[in-house]
Amino acid sequence: MKTMIKIPLVLDPQKEGGWTITSPLLPELVTEIDELDDLNACIHDAISAVVELYEDMGKQFPANLKAGAGEVPVRFESLVMAEG
Repeated sequence: MKTMIKIPLVLDPQKEGGWTITSPLLPELVTEIDELDDLNACIHDAISAVVELYEDMGKQFPANLKAGAGEVPVRFESLVMAEG
């Protein structure tokens, strides 16, 4: 059964290029991308792997990460250098 997951992500830029992606609410989720265009596909694969890990371990996936019907992301955070 497919379930919509809503999860906060942290994208840390790497010196050599690309980003490391983690989630404060799902510590098992750790992945990397080179291009932001790859983000959705990469996160889909990473979350699927974590769900499979939980199933293999007999662990319940956190219910607070399952999105409700019609729910959309509402929070965005950015770190920018301001002039001044």
